[in-house]
Amino acid sequence: MLTSAIGRFRLMGFIEGLSLLILLFIAMPLKYFAGLPEVVTVVGSLHGLFFIMYLFTIAYVTFKIRWSFIWVTSAIAVAFIPFGNIFLDAKLRKSRY
Repeated sequence: MLTSAIGRFRLMGFIEGLSLLILLFIAMPLKYFAGLPEVVTVVGSLHGLFFIMYLFTIAYVTFKIRWSFIWVTSAIAVAFIPFGNIFLDAKLRKSRY
């Protein structure tokens, strides 16, 4: 999986998407229902780091394989949608990349 630019992107998309889900469905409920705001601080910081790494990975893939504007905007857009990276990953597996 890590031997190609797309493989690296898929892995980073999985990590970033998972961190978003953990932030939304575990850390946020712990903050509001259990009174543990520290969890959001830690998980939110990690998610921010993974998001920046994800953006750098998009840039790397764009320059490495000359991704079209549609793929770039799709990759950025799904980062803001819970479970969005799963759908993009399925599209990537079906594409010529």
